[in-house]
Amino acid sequence: MDALDALLNRVSVPRLVEPAPDTAQRDLLFRAALRAPDHAQLRPWRFLTIEGPARERMGELFAEALQVADAQVSPEALNKARGMPLRAPLLVVVIARVQAHPKVPACEQVIAAGCAAHGMLLAAHAQGIGAVWRTGDMAYDAHVGKGLGLAAEEQIIAYLYLGTPERELRRAPDVVVEDFVSAWEG
Repeated sequence: MDALDALLNRVSVPRLVEPAPDTAQRDLLFRAALRAPDHAQLRPWRFLTIEGPARERMGELFAEALQVADAQVSPEALNKARGMPLRAPLLVVVIARVQAHPKVPACEQVIAAGCAAHGMLLAAHAQGIGAVWRTGDMAYDAHVGKGLGLAAEEQIIAYLYLGTPERELRRAPDVVVEDFVSAWEG
């Protein structure tokens, strides 16, 4: 797929089924992520893959996090949390690893990790793999972070859900460029 085609036509694919990306496809996903802009070459990211029975364990971790936050959480909310990781055959947790650096502020490192996630989405689209970037409360929850083994200087940037699109991809919406671009006259 042409790079401009991927950039202009990538869409989120929320309905995903088996199979998950294979080994060769995953290699390309991660290689694309590792090409993200990276001031001072800090490599301020890491990735966790979650698949198979680990998705169910992730769902239990999400349910535990809800119970820690609210002992009166409803059974429906717990069941929803348990089912979240089951929405795709593969999840990739994108983690920003912020490091002290005299020239690269933390915000640039977090943005770089976000660019790595975006690179994975583009590489997925180019290979015909369905993907969607999700966050939500479970991306910012301390209990979840601890359960995933995050260090104090790390934060979850994205849960990338990956798999085979369940249905035909929707068309990317047309956008009026001029609505977002203006010249600064000084």
